Amino acid sequence: MANLDVTMERQGAKAQAEDKSLGRFFNMPLLISGFLTITALCVAARMYQGTYGWWYGLDSTLPEFDTYWMTLLYAELIIIPIVGVVIAAYLWMTRDRNLAQLAPAAELKRYMTFVTLIFIYAWTFYWAGSFFAEQDASWHQVVVRDTSFTPSHIIVFYFMFPLFIIQGVGVLLYGMTRLPLYAKGVSVPLLVAVVGPFMLLPNVGFNEWGHAFWIMEEYFTVPLHYGFVFFGWSILALGGILVQIVSRLAVLFTQVFGQEEIEENA
Repeated sequence: MANLDVTMERQGAKAQAEDKSLGRFFNMPLLISGFLTITALCVAARMYQGTYGWWYGLDSTLPEFDTYWMTLLYAELIIIPIVGVVIAAYLWMTRDRNLAQLAPAAELKRYMTFVTLIFIYAWTFYWAGSFFAEQDASWHQVVVRDTSFTPSHIIVFYFMFPLFIIQGVGVLLYGMTRLPLYAKGVSVPLLVAVVGPFMLLPNVGFNEWGHAFWIMEEYFTVPLHYGFVFFGWSILALGGILVQIVSRLAVLFTQVFGQEEIEENA
């Protein structure tokens, strides 16, 4: 009976040690801060729309429209591209130039960060491509636009779209500069998951051109909006990235935890 208790105690201690060793690879501060930051930005944007949209966003000829909406647009057009360039430059300049010597444990930790970045990217895309995009259609079903820079467009097209685009580019650069699998060649799922949603922004130009020349109902099934649907669905390529990640993690788990178990039992 005593031997059984000792065996169970050792198994419990071993399981606890394994949980601890696995947990050290996760970047929880990045996950929590990224999720909360994106959520706070989106909630703040929606509150801003609710506060100033109906009062100052219905007539683009009013001075208040310039104060509350065009000023916001100009700030987005200046700040977001600068942030994107800074992030891309940082990822490139701090790239790992010796990936061939990357230890399995270090690679596993980077994959956890990679998955976290993808989660934040997908979360931002949800707000842009689902919440604010559906809201845009609802807004223009009620309010007749007198400008392309409506309160709805200024948020979804010129804030949310650039926001997830710079995140997608960041995910792509992180994988290419820090993970051997993505540094060796082009990952088609990763490329599609980044470039496809990126093409939503150029499609905005075609959309506004169409609405300027054709009078139509503001619903997603009109042919003018097919581009948004097609490029939006490209985010499903994240499933292909998941397959690649899981395949590689299976190898890394064996190398990292198998090696540690052998050293522990030696």
